[in-house]
Amino acid sequence: MSIIEKDTLAIIMAGTTHVLDMGGKQAIIYYQNDSEAHMLLPDGVAYSGKWRLLDYGYAVDWNDGPSGTWKLDRRQNSIAYLDAGGTPRADIAAIEFGNSRNLPR
Repeated sequence: MSIIEKDTLAIIMAGTTHVLDMGGKQAIIYYQNDSEAHMLLPDGVAYSGKWRLLDYGYAVDWNDGPSGTWKLDRRQNSIAYLDAGGTPRADIAAIEFGNSRNLPR
């Protein structure tokens, strides 16, 4: 496991859209800036909320939704999102500049 640290996360998150592969289904997260984010889940549920970097990962508090902490694990050929317990939940399929998927919807 090679958890991505805060300095690198600051570069690959704020101002980007992460397209996540969740076992053949797509989730989209747009990190609007260094504190606001928007997410669209595969089932169409959408959230907006606040996020912040941690030394090894980040925390998010979705408005009217869940809160959680996440880590990004750099692997040989991919980057995986890990939940607070270290379980892989999604792989990054793409990191796109700006709000490429027009969130929030």
